[in-house]
Amino acid sequence: MTDLSTLIKAYDVRGIVPDQLSAEVARAIGRAFAEVVAVPQGASRVVLGRDMRESGPGLVAGFADGVRAVGLDVVDIGLCSTDGLYFASGRLDAPGAMFTASHNPAAYNGIKLCRAGARPVGQDTGLAEVRVRAAELLDADPSQDEDDVLPGSLEETDLLADYAGFLRSLVDLADIRPLKVVVDAGNGMAGLTAPAVLGTDAGLDALPLEIVPLYFELDGSFPHHEANPLEPANLLDLQAAVVAHEADLGLAFDGDADRCFVVDEKGVAVSPSAITALVGLREVAREQAAGRPATVIHNLITSRAVPDLLGAADARVVRTRVGHSFIKAEMAAHDAVFGGEHSAHYYFRDFWFADTGMLAALHVLAALGEQPHPLSALAEMYTPYVASGEINSTVADAAAAAERVRAAYAEAYPEAVVDTLDGLTVAHWEGAHPQWWFNLRASNTEPLLRLNVEAADDDIMTKLRDDVLSIVRKEDA
Repeated sequence: MTDLSTLIKAYDVRGIVPDQLSAEVARAIGRAFAEVVAVPQGASRVVLGRDMRESGPGLVAGFADGVRAVGLDVVDIGLCSTDGLYFASGRLDAPGAMFTASHNPAAYNGIKLCRAGARPVGQDTGLAEVRVRAAELLDADPSQDEDDVLPGSLEETDLLADYAGFLRSLVDLADIRPLKVVVDAGNGMAGLTAPAVLGTDAGLDALPLEIVPLYFELDGSFPHHEANPLEPANLLDLQAAVVAHEADLGLAFDGDADRCFVVDEKGVAVSPSAITALVGLREVAREQAAGRPATVIHNLITSRAVPDLLGAADARVVRTRVGHSFIKAEMAAHDAVFGGEHSAHYYFRDFWFADTGMLAALHVLAALGEQPHPLSALAEMYTPYVASGEINSTVADAAAAAERVRAAYAEAYPEAVVDTLDGLTVAHWEGAHPQWWFNLRASNTEPLLRLNVEAADDDIMTKLRDDVLSIVRKEDA
């Protein structure tokens, strides 16, 4: 039987074209998605979108053929960001598929799937069944396909202007002070969406923003740098441009423009945890002003500043594991107004509980433009602790390495709180001195352990980081 486990992963589909992901494979996945997810949901159509990669049109066509073979209609919205596809899924109340490999190199492509209303499809919510059915379809004898189904229709439509107008309706920037903003699209889909949302390309009124564009040309070969702002090297051009243009801030988007990273006026990257706290407090205040209790979701590697600050604002704070399918499910289960991940994914109840980097950017612009202080001063308010960033270690046995760490810290700090919600988290925090916590998570696809450390000051963080790494990287006895 065809093995698609290296292609269809825990959260999405991702692989090299055409070796792993071809039009034939896309057709099988499209049909499997229609049979396993769309039809049981009662859907009559599926909405498709794609990023700027050259392989996109052929994969979309294959997937659409698979969907239509089941008798469902296809709405193709063409070039869009991933949050643009989520908008279409929510607005049209239809299951959707976004063809993108996000920040991966040009040789890759992939598919992010969702149910109607942009609800997630992950390993535990249908993706495993899609993988099994797609493999069956690829292994089947085409001559034995006796389905007598009238194929669904294909409609092409452009929803960019609707998407831009909807985001503008959620955050009012009309009366903020003038801001100069450098936007690095990384040759990805923000080159299409930023001029529509922040400018006038979608026919909207001009905002008090001066946009300095970097790499807005759509080019899936990523000629300037990888469209992955999580890597510090990919922020260097934006940081230099912010300083050179004396801008108020910079915004960097990944390839499919669902993540947004922020740089202050000094060219210093602002922690996504700080952005989670900033946007979260804005959304909590709005809920409370309407007389509603507010819940915010954060994943377990965000800064402790997030639950500290939001809890102090009388919000209910829910901690969840890393991964968009998990946090989206928690968002819906708790009717949370906002959610944030340290990877710079930001989720909004008013955006069908889905993630949208552009809406987070609008909140940052509003927060900055509604008061006179620079972004560095605002960010400092939301960054009281010191973090290591994510550090990867290649290990022969991830479970054994994590157990060595657990045993060492259980003995040295019996008062520390240990949990295994997502990997190993050891926290010496509430009422403790010194304050610190760390998390060790195993990669789903590689022999790696990912370490995140946070502490009350740099000295504590450095000592803790180095100690945990020494235990992780110690050879098995």
